[in-house]
Amino acid sequence: MNILILGSGGRESAFAWKIAQSPKCENLFIAPGNAGTGQYGTNVDLKVTDFAGIKAFALANAIDMVLVGPEEPLVKGIHDFFLADAEIQHIPVIGPQQEAAQLEGSKDFSKEFMQRNNIPTAASKTFTKDTLQEGFDYLATAGLPVVLKADGLAAGKGVLICLTLEEAKLELAEMLTEAKFGDASSKVVIEQFLTGIELSVFVMTDGTNYKILPEAKDYKRIGEGDTGLNTGGMGSVSPVHFADAEFMAKVEQRVIIPTVEGLKKEGIPYKGFIFIGLMNTHGEPWVIEYNCRMGDPETESVMPRIESDFVDLLEGVAEGNLNEKNITISDKTAVTVVCVAGGYPGEYLKNKAISGIENVRGSHVFHAGTTLNGEEVLATGGRVLAITTLQDDMFTALQQATADAARIYYDGVYFRKDIGFDLL
Repeated sequence: MNILILGSGGRESAFAWKIAQSPKCENLFIAPGNAGTGQYGTNVDLKVTDFAGIKAFALANAIDMVLVGPEEPLVKGIHDFFLADAEIQHIPVIGPQQEAAQLEGSKDFSKEFMQRNNIPTAASKTFTKDTLQEGFDYLATAGLPVVLKADGLAAGKGVLICLTLEEAKLELAEMLTEAKFGDASSKVVIEQFLTGIELSVFVMTDGTNYKILPEAKDYKRIGEGDTGLNTGGMGSVSPVHFADAEFMAKVEQRVIIPTVEGLKKEGIPYKGFIFIGLMNTHGEPWVIEYNCRMGDPETESVMPRIESDFVDLLEGVAEGNLNEKNITISDKTAVTVVCVAGGYPGEYLKNKAISGIENVRGSHVFHAGTTLNGEEVLATGGRVLAITTLQDDMFTALQQATADAARIYYDGVYFRKDIGFDLL
């Protein structure tokens, strides 16, 4: 098969690494890719939202499958674009169609979907600038702390936790009337604050059948001890001990099955990944959010634990026979430590030369925000590299990933040295 991956981050690097191992993959292309993905396939200079360019490339290179990494092309309808074009509608796209991608693209859509299908989630209500006063009234009854979520995609920045009523009113007004998060906050979901411990559960589905992938916990805060600003993710661990068999059985029965069956019942086709952000509250699962793609950096910890042929599983999604495919999961622990640019998640240093990748001993180095300048690898993004190790036990994995991250250097390099310590 000739396979095209869309995306350029650590998630897509992990996909490429895994897919390149499959005997079913003949040629692998990554658009646009990064400085590391070229070792698994061929990078293609295409934007993930250049649908016409992607079509032309797919036809010229006899592409047999397109795997979509990030959410933006899905929310903008790349799957629908392929289905609507007679020349390319035979090429399966792994990633949901536009309506289903609203599970991530609209917080309001996803909350209403959960309520209709009796999926456990925090109480909430949605407001616009025309109903701002009603929003203020609702805040007065909602309890503190309270969560404000921009309805649309806000690059991971559209969620605020407010500790006082005054702060909540101020932020709600800014989001709705001053477009604090652009069009994404033209609607705002006010949500009950849940306490507990978070985890991410990943499901592959062909729209009827599903496979549960390894769960993971990611670390969003920039500072050690989970302090400081939120980021796209500073590291991840898989598996997590608090997601035991009893808890995961609840997740499957109360969340996964109602989600897959709810989509089918409502006539919403879904072929791809469902990322379920969960809160474990006293052993009970509550859904915080859906994403319509795999998470990053969780994918970098999930992929090494999948022992089966990943392309075979993707074929099951495409062909609607995922129930006939086998998935084997390693019982080892994967830990990912993310190296970020100096200044991230604010204004960060760019175009800094990276050295020491060759010194990494017991880990995979998945490139994220990197580009090649001749032979030189440059750090160009906020999250630069994801260092992932797979070891027999969590302590060894934490030590190895952290030690290997320390072997890499570029001006301003930073990584958290406490990823996973809360789980020991």
